[in-house]
Amino acid sequence: QYDAYTLPEFLAKRYDSRLLKLLASVVIFVFMIPYSSAVFMGLSYLFTVSLGVEFWHALVFMGLFTAIYLVLGGYKSMAMIDMIFGMIMAVVVSLLLVFTLYEGGGLARITADLQQINPELVRPVGPPGLWPLLSLVLLTSMAPFAMPQLMQKFYAIKDKRTIRRGMLASTLFAILIGGVAYFVGSTSRIFLNPEIAPMAFGAEGQPLYDILMPELLTQVIPASLSVMILLLILSASMSTLAALVLVSSSTLAKDFYQGFIRPSAGDATLTRLMRLASAVFIALSVSLALMNIKSIVAILGVSWGALGSFFLGPFIWGLFS
Repeated sequence: QYDAYTLPEFLAKRYDSRLLKLLASVVIFVFMIPYSSAVFMGLSYLFTVSLGVEFWHALVFMGLFTAIYLVLGGYKSMAMIDMIFGMIMAVVVSLLLVFTLYEGGGLARITADLQQINPELVRPVGPPGLWPLLSLVLLTSMAPFAMPQLMQKFYAIKDKRTIRRGMLASTLFAILIGGVAYFVGSTSRIFLNPEIAPMAFGAEGQPLYDILMPELLTQVIPASLSVMILLLILSASMSTLAALVLVSSSTLAKDFYQGFIRPSAGDATLTRLMRLASAVFIALSVSLALMNIKSIVAILGVSWGALGSFFLGPFIWGLFS
């Protein structure tokens, strides 16, 4: 109806506001950087724990690998392997669930061990309480409805039949990935302590949350399958990074440059600018990750909160009003 190819373009045409388009472009590019930085940090921590690689070595390598992958391949490379990445993630996450249950002695034993540590851990709403849990659910479940990198994927939908299939597949996939992630994360209290995994705890015994999951994987997964877990994380990370970088570079090239600076810019110019913007975006994300920010969750909270609060209301209202 609006012939819009990006979220800022949709908002500008829906509300007849060039200012909204400009603000949306700036918000996307700025607040996608910490999101991408958090993904780089998580992946680098995993390589550090699993392979003994220096954190900054892993970070720089992943930045260069992502830049080459995207700058040379672009949207076509992302679209072709996204489905393959999803299949790899589903298979390996299922294996992670099986090995966690096996190492923990089954679901009943895991539940009993958690209850022994703290009875609050096995209640429907455990610590730290209802409001933090509700905030987490809203941030991780509602905010994605207006995430620009997800909106742009809808252009690959061919017809209504594909939508129905996609709703079923995405729901099952989300239950699998989200359910296993939260469940396995809860078992860190059972499998990890300062004696078993000293890297995951500070000098005074406080947990270092960004390192807990990489350490947990090394405790639960057999060494022979550790490569598969690295493949899982790499698949998830590359899929996310590709979407983040491409939506940021496209909004800078199409919405900002073509929309406000040079309306007559052709496709060849926009393609070159997108590749340059992708490289700059990755460099900024890696630089932010090298600043050794304390918490990945804090970075994601800022990024998701800013994007969700800016886009969710106008997008939903624009669709249904």
